Order: sequence, then structure tokens, then C-alpha cells
Amino acid sequence: MLVAFSLAPSGGEGPDASVHDAVAAAVRVVRESGLPNHTDSMFTTIEGDWDEVFDVVRRATEAVGAFGSRVSLVLKADIRPGYTGELTAKLDRLEQALGE
Repeated sequence: MLVAFSLAPSGGEGPDASVHDAVAAAVRVVRESGLPNHTDSMFTTIEGDWDEVFDVVRRATEAVGAFGSRVSLVLKADIRPGYTGELTAKLDRLEQALGE
């Protein structure tokens, strides 16, 4: 499965309340998980089975929670049993279609 998600804290206090530090904490959790992943300006996408992907999302959410009293989570999932490597394979198929 692929899961694209975005996290943002709110309710932080003081001039040091920073979204980019919170996002960095979440991305650190994702990268340390060892799961295939990609981060862009809007979402982080990870690939794995249901339990491992949602464990990472939970831990990343907890990491962001340290930066405020509330966390916003946006999540989109592509659940396709039996397929792996789709983090890059989907893009490869798109590029192939564009080249035709």
C-alpha cells in the first residue's frame, strides 16, 4: 500500500512555534523507519503493509504533537494487495505514457 500524508501542528506557543521543525520531526520518523518513502512540498508518501505504514504515520503524528496542542492529519491511501515498488513504478508508467 501507498499512503500519502501531511501533518501540521497547531496550538503552539511563542515565537519559536515552527511548522518546519515539526515537519522535520515527522520526516525523520519516516526516514528512520526504513520504508520506501518520498517527501515533496505537500505530502510524504510511504510504502509498506498496513500495520507498518500506519505505525509510522502514528509515530510521525506523535512527533508533530510535541510542537503544539493539536495536530492536523491529511491522509490518502492506495491499497493494492500483491503489488510492491509502486512508489516509483507508478511514475515510471506515467513517464512512459507521456513519451508515447
